[in-house]
Amino acid sequence: MGKCKHSKILVTGGAGFIGSHLCDRLVTEGYDVVCLDNFDDFYDPRLKRRNISKLVQLPNFTLVEADIRNFDALQQLKREFQFSAVIHLAARAGVRKSVEKPIIYEEVNVRGTLNLLETFKDAKLEIFIFGSSSSVYGVIEDIPASEGSDTSKPISPYSATKRAGELLCYTYHHLYGIPVTCLRFFSVYGPRMRPDLVIHKFTRLIESGEELPILGDGTARRDYTFITDIVDGIIAALKKPFEFEIFNLGNSETVELMQVIRLLELNLGKPARLKFLPPNPSDVPVTYADIGKASHMLGYSPKVDIETGIGEFVKWYLDERKFLG
Repeated sequence: MGKCKHSKILVTGGAGFIGSHLCDRLVTEGYDVVCLDNFDDFYDPRLKRRNISKLVQLPNFTLVEADIRNFDALQQLKREFQFSAVIHLAARAGVRKSVEKPIIYEEVNVRGTLNLLETFKDAKLEIFIFGSSSSVYGVIEDIPASEGSDTSKPISPYSATKRAGELLCYTYHHLYGIPVTCLRFFSVYGPRMRPDLVIHKFTRLIESGEELPILGDGTARRDYTFITDIVDGIIAALKKPFEFEIFNLGNSETVELMQVIRLLELNLGKPARLKFLPPNPSDVPVTYADIGKASHMLGYSPKVDIETGIGEFVKWYLDERKFLG
């Protein structure tokens, strides 16, 4: 994909965890970036503003504060800028929270995605990238999960909305010829990750001497993928558009929750106090990515192991503690 002087890349949710790291990389590579974010209160908006505090001072970065649920605002954005690509990362996140408040998840993740597709259906984009989730696989017996695995049985409203987003992307590709790549992210972690995500949450609790709520017996396994590897995958997808494709972006290695806790203890130099609770029915027992397709077609090759990644996160957390509250 070329870097046209007059075209820009739109990154929705660009002030969030993944979005801000992606914007950092795009700006560094010389792209003109428009970051769209509504700074909602799912977690402290000040943290998201801090994520992009250096970017907003740069000439090839533009911040637009708006909500993807606002169709008129998206239409105005389209009139104001010429976009060559849309990377859609804005979403209401959190599997467990979606069980409590399913309506807002549908509004943001389904209607918001539909608003974007409808806005840019005739914009002659080089690519529309949709940030999906490993949660679309639900509970499957055949692991690792490949892009062809069954996605017909999501077990949370969040995962259902992400699969719905993929289906809408295919529909708009079919009807209007939009080149679309859907990326299924697997348990992304690293500096700037949301405070509700387990690695961040447990770091905070160990550091403060509080109990860690373990839902289940601690043997749940996740395919934890470090943020720089995910950004590498998104950039690879940006530079190699397809008509319509879905790719897993994971580390292709599973790690038990208890191992994560041991690594956090090691890096913090403090013991964890554990409190075991009943499992949550919206949690899957394992996520595990088959990344063969992404490796073959995108050249995707994750590089950061869990030991290194946890060390990087804890270092960031300790440096940022006073801002994290």
